[in-house]
Amino acid sequence: EVQFVESGGGLVQAGGSLRLTCVASGVTGDDTAIGWFREAPGKEREGVSCITRGDGDTYYADSVRGRFTISIDNAKNTVYLQMNSLKPEDTAVYYCTADIRPSFLTGPQPYWGQGTQVTVSS
Repeated sequence: EVQFVESGGGLVQAGGSLRLTCVASGVTGDDTAIGWFREAPGKEREGVSCITRGDGDTYYADSVRGRFTISIDNAKNTVYLQMNSLKPEDTAVYYCTADIRPSFLTGPQPYWGQGTQVTVSS
């Protein structure tokens, strides 16, 4: 019953921007954080950003802080990741998931979307 649908990925030149969208179904709770992991070839899955449904508290990985902005809609079902000043090292498949805020990074989370590919060229 819990599912995530990601969209918005694509190919962009370094310095460009993309906005990812995650539509979350079956996610409830003010203490739940919805956000993004990414997985690049040959690298471990990395927590990127999340936002707490109740109070809007945000988290950003050091590698994206200042460049990415996460937001959530009024219904608390759709999360956006605005990615600016993209770098080639941002190239990855981006996945959406959710967990209670203290466990978002440590998980494991049982539900993931199909992912959306972000490719940043030099």
